[in-house]
Amino acid sequence: MMDPVGDITIREELEASQLHSGLCKRIVPCLDIKDGRTVKGINFENIRDAGDPVELGALYAQQGADELVFLDITATVEKRKTLSELVNRIAHKINIPFTVGGGISSVEDVSVLLQNGADKISVNTAAFRNPQLLNDLARSFGSQCVVLAIDTKKEEDGHWYVYLNGGRVKTETLCTDWAREAVERGAGEILLTSMNNDGTKKGFALDITRELSTTLPVPVIASGGGGTMDHFMDVFTEGSADAALAASIFHFKEITIPDLKGYLHQRGINVRL
Repeated sequence: MMDPVGDITIREELEASQLHSGLCKRIVPCLDIKDGRTVKGINFENIRDAGDPVELGALYAQQGADELVFLDITATVEKRKTLSELVNRIAHKINIPFTVGGGISSVEDVSVLLQNGADKISVNTAAFRNPQLLNDLARSFGSQCVVLAIDTKKEEDGHWYVYLNGGRVKTETLCTDWAREAVERGAGEILLTSMNNDGTKKGFALDITRELSTTLPVPVIASGGGGTMDHFMDVFTEGSADAALAASIFHFKEITIPDLKGYLHQRGINVRL
């Protein structure tokens, strides 16, 4: 059952967000952070350095990114203080919403990050291990603040399964089932990463993205595989995504945000210019 969030129930929040389909499609650069630096890998491996996260975040904000996502990919409890300091530095440099994730497992963790300037937080493994965390976060901060990140992989049986711990641990839970439960518990947005596509630059996973986008009452951010402007066009049209996230193509200047938005706008996609 859904729990009330103050005077508004989670269901009412989600019904309000059903209007999301008519909003501008969002372009969201993602900065994976390891030891205070931005890094990028392929299929969650082969990590290489991509620069300073604060400088990159400020650059993307200036270029017209709609939001930013910062993920501490090796977060531990000891690094929580380090991450909050980084969040504070980022908040002073950018003027667009940003989401922070990595190692978040309690209301207290979230409170610290929001106090330091984060707009939203992203939870993944901790929420899967303790689904009640989603209810608690939604009740404490509102669904609009809670992003559930799902790392998913299509197996030989044709089904998409949830993976944990940065893609290292397979579960027997279907991506669609977990996403549905998470939304019922209060997740206000789904950040969906296809491990099959991640870092390949061969296009987003359109089938699973479309399935979640068309059946869930909350926005879905597609992640994993963006390599060309056409890929973004495809994920917004065929995949019905509300937002598209990418990393290396922006970090290594293969595609610029103004060029991408201009391309999408010319083809009838509603983007904020």
